Amino acid sequence: MNANADVVAAALERARQLSAEGRGEEALPEYNRVLAAQPEHAEALLFLGSRDMALGRPQTAIGYLQRAAQSSPDEAQVHLTLGSAYLAARRLDEARTALARCLELAPKAYVARLQYAIALEQSGDAKTALPNFFGAIMQAQEQGRWMSDASTAPMLRAQVKHAMRVTYEGRKRLFEALLAPYVARHGEAEMARVTKCLKIYLGEIPPNYPDPRQIPKFLYFPDLPAATYFDRKLFPWYEILENQWMDVRDEMKSVLHEPDALAPFLGDHPPEAMKSYLGGIENPVWDAYFFYRHGDRFDAHHARCPRTSAALESLPTLVRIRDHAPEVCYSVLTPGTHILKHRGVTNTRLVTHLPLVIPQHCAINVGGEEKVWREGEVFSFDDTYEHEAWNRSDKTRVVMLMDVWNPYMTAAECEAVTGLIEGIGDFNEVAGIDRD
Repeated sequence: MNANADVVAAALERARQLSAEGRGEEALPEYNRVLAAQPEHAEALLFLGSRDMALGRPQTAIGYLQRAAQSSPDEAQVHLTLGSAYLAARRLDEARTALARCLELAPKAYVARLQYAIALEQSGDAKTALPNFFGAIMQAQEQGRWMSDASTAPMLRAQVKHAMRVTYEGRKRLFEALLAPYVARHGEAEMARVTKCLKIYLGEIPPNYPDPRQIPKFLYFPDLPAATYFDRKLFPWYEILENQWMDVRDEMKSVLHEPDALAPFLGDHPPEAMKSYLGGIENPVWDAYFFYRHGDRFDAHHARCPRTSAALESLPTLVRIRDHAPEVCYSVLTPGTHILKHRGVTNTRLVTHLPLVIPQHCAINVGGEEKVWREGEVFSFDDTYEHEAWNRSDKTRVVMLMDVWNPYMTAAECEAVTGLIEGIGDFNEVAGIDRD
């Protein structure tokens, strides 16, 4: 038994080395030796199936790959290759099933998503194929692939170019249809800036930012006055918060030290990933007590802080976009923590702060303009400018943070942008693209 295992191990090692060197034909007899001893060896079966695919024999490949999938049901590459073989053999139902399984195991497998989109399209489901084509392109380009012919595997170039054509035409048609009811309701003149916003988003026209410091990560709304911090005269509702800021602070203090009351503002990420967001000390902490997160209401927190909740719910300009906004919380920055420079997603909304507990040596910098918080004094800023904040004191800093509409937009424009962002978000979710 041990001798046989040694023979298999030696054959497998030689096969892997030869395959890595591009000497597939020499690797073939070694993998055949492995299969002679272990007929359901997944790696060997995958090699033979992939070889038959390269030789244009998808039906033969399917036999090997089905066995590989049975032996290794959780191996994404096996399901990708099996799905591609089914697709080449025009066995579309089976192709979709295998490729969907691959994407369950590896959601960022952009080649699998491309093949899955093609299988959907060839099955007559162009509607679902469209976001999957888009998702495949975006996921590939995030990794520096499919930027040109040079970064695209030759065997995939025709499919990738097809995906790009389908994506451009399909997204344009889909998102213009999203705006059509708002144009019909409010008129072309009222929707002119929204229409221009969509053209910029689709890459049909350049953004022409009036202030080069302002670069939204997601959606730029044109022809709005550009500013880092906004004049408080634009926000008559500030007095609602400022008249009640001490009540809000009292409720904040009552919950701040409750066990498990706070959550990481940025969500759960490995410590290494957080180094691009937070600094200042070895273990920086930016926590939050959420009232809304990505538009979801935290009912228990509203009930726990009724005066804060009442003040929030009376505000007329909170951004309310399904699955996206508002973001409202007590924002808690521990001593020494530095929120590093970053940008927000869109200038259609502003970030508003109600400072609650502000030690010395705490400040925010937006677009190179530094501002010191003053307790009880509300202000709003455009976070599409690069911005950062720090707490260089030995005490905790707390502000109430919330998303509000840009005051230079009309109610009709806010309504249309809400519908547009919700539609784009739904599309991107099907595409497998992470939400900002």
